[in-house]
Amino acid sequence: MSTENSYTDSAQARVAELRAMRQQIPNLAIPASKGERRRLIRAASVPQDFIELAAVAVKNSPALVRGGGADPALTRDLTSFAEAYGPVADELEALAHFVRHSVTVARNKAGSDALTTYALARRLSLRPETADLAPHVSDMQRALGSRTRKAKPQTPAPSPPSNATSS
Repeated sequence: MSTENSYTDSAQARVAELRAMRQQIPNLAIPASKGERRRLIRAASVPQDFIELAAVAVKNSPALVRGGGADPALTRDLTSFAEAYGPVADELEALAHFVRHSVTVARNKAGSDALTTYALARRLSLRPETADLAPHVSDMQRALGSRTRKAKPQTPAPSPPSNATSS
């Protein structure tokens, strides 16, 4: 089995494990739209003490009990879930950051090695004894494409208005 296939198989196994974790997380909610989290954040940022005081008020004041409203036990359960799973989200975000960094490190190493090989091949292709490298250099150059930034044309600064008055 090639290394590429073993990495692909390993990565797919990790994806399957992460997706299986979804089934194990109670109250997991998948956003229906891109901006949904932003819409929820205001009420989600209410202090814990405030939530507890509201739950106590509902429990002790029949006038505050409303159909479909907050059940103090459910409110406490949701708060408990949020407190317990916040660190899980933090750990998953850290893992995602580490995996993305590892991908960048791997790409950097592979790219750096390829650029070093290209520079060496370019130099050696100029020698008669290794001129057979020229087609490889040409292929690598084409694959690399234009990586130099072109200078932006500078627009001349507008001339200041003249203060001379005509008489």
